[in-house]
Amino acid sequence: MTEKKLDVSDAYALETPEDNLKFYADWAEQYDSRFAIASDYVFPQRVAEVFAERGGGGPVLDAGAGTGLVAEAIRRLCDVALDALDLSAEMLAVAREKDIYRHLIEADMTRVLPIEDARYAGIVSAGTFTHGHVGPDAFDELMRVAASGALFVLTIKAELFRTKGFDAKLEALAPKISDLDVREVQVYGDGADSAHAEDKGLIVSFVRS
Repeated sequence: MTEKKLDVSDAYALETPEDNLKFYADWAEQYDSRFAIASDYVFPQRVAEVFAERGGGGPVLDAGAGTGLVAEAIRRLCDVALDALDLSAEMLAVAREKDIYRHLIEADMTRVLPIEDARYAGIVSAGTFTHGHVGPDAFDELMRVAASGALFVLTIKAELFRTKGFDAKLEALAPKISDLDVREVQVYGDGADSAHAEDKGLIVSFVRS
């Protein structure tokens, strides 16, 4: 049987946590090779570069960690302890094999997280705040588990920044954050060959006060 190629359009069409669970359970084993590598998915590397540029330290929570692409990129630039948070047990199983995380946390980012307050000095995320995935309300729990001075580096799909209320959420969080930086980057590199090859994304970084 020919294995269906992972199509990012299918991921963008997801609507519920249950949809996400099924989709990523099906795609976990081929996510790196048939999506990230084949599509020249550079978002995780861009997150790592901003994290290193801004002097990020650990421990770090990789929110929506998937198979660990962000952690792999950060480890090439920084010596920090990393924990993975993801809804999909199957994606975390792939990440476990890479031996890059201290802890793997299987949990839904749209709910209360099973993590103590002020636990992390860094919060990173790539590809989670996008179509059919997680909205801006998840920032509240991420802020709760971040210590004072924690560096956040998150990607947000560019066209959703205003339409889904990410801009309003950041404005509401203004008294609790500082040094906000928003930069637009390509989601995919020069080797991308898909309908989404020209997609833009935002890397949003700030410090929790």
